Amino acid sequence: MAGRMIRAALPVLALLAGCAGQQQGAASASGPGASASAAPSTPGARLVKSRDGRFEGEMIGTPAAGSRFAKLQIGMTMEEVSGLIGAPDNMIRHETGKRWIPFYFGNDAQRLQVIYRNEGCLTYTGGNVFGGGSAELIRITVAPKGGCLDT
Repeated sequence: MAGRMIRAALPVLALLAGCAGQQQGAASASGPGASASAAPSTPGARLVKSRDGRFEGEMIGTPAAGSRFAKLQIGMTMEEVSGLIGAPDNMIRHETGKRWIPFYFGNDAQRLQVIYRNEGCLTYTGGNVFGGGSAELIRITVAPKGGCLDT
């Protein structure tokens, strides 16, 4: 009888230990686009702190003074950006590799890339696997002549 209880309790304990480890890993990550390396993911990009300092995003190119992209900051929500510079011309959503990590509850399981004609592209975290989470700006790609990297 005691052996059965121990065998029944072991999977539950393993599950709890995995959840506890996941929570510690999530707390150590520095934000939505956090990665283990301190280098940008794209050649020619530079790391920029988010406006609240929680994480670093990427800036590719330099926005022209007075352009719509010059008003933006890494870490802004999609709602704030749309209210500030208007709606995008096109939108692309795709899943990231984090989508398939067991017990991943962060908001970077999807990415959302929006395209502004004659300006470039903006990349947001697209939310978690359950459809929740906010879309935070993590990359600004200045490409006035088109040719955004992921499109």
